[in-house]
Amino acid sequence: MKSVLKMLPVAGLALGLAGLGLAFGAVPAAAQQAAAPKASPAAMAAAKEILTMKNASALYANAVPGMVEKVKGALIGQNLNYQKDLNELAPVVAQQLAGREKEIGDGMAQAYAAQFTEQELKDLVAFYKSPLGQKLINAEPRAIEQGMAFTNSWAQNFSEIVASAFRAEMKKRGKDM
Repeated sequence: MKSVLKMLPVAGLALGLAGLGLAFGAVPAAAQQAAAPKASPAAMAAAKEILTMKNASALYANAVPGMVEKVKGALIGQNLNYQKDLNELAPVVAQQLAGREKEIGDGMAQAYAAQFTEQELKDLVAFYKSPLGQKLINAEPRAIEQGMAFTNSWAQNFSEIVASAFRAEMKKRGKDM
């Protein structure tokens, strides 16, 4: 999963999290935490172990510096006169906030713990430690990449078919495209 996760930019973090089945939407984090039942320490530990085995931290490893750069860029766009100061402050702010990306990992573990029972999480840990589970962890990124490459190729080819169908229908109406 490492190579697939490396391809996800910080901007795709929300999409990546949504892909994991997390329904964050516009609900504030405090409200989400209050709505979800508190997972047991054992369930959280198993969920974190699964995420570690799947190298999920690669999804958000650069979330803090990425967000600092994104916000800095927006602030520079609004305050061109402060560009030098904002560029100087970016590493300071990034250092002050370093480590906050772990909150994402905790949230992801909580999401897993909310979707699976403690026993199911333990069973998943056992599976991922098995030879087949290890093969899945190692082979899945390539399978996903190949599937995405096929999907992109199919979409490109299919768009030509769709365009041809539009042109044919327009020609029936006496309009060349």
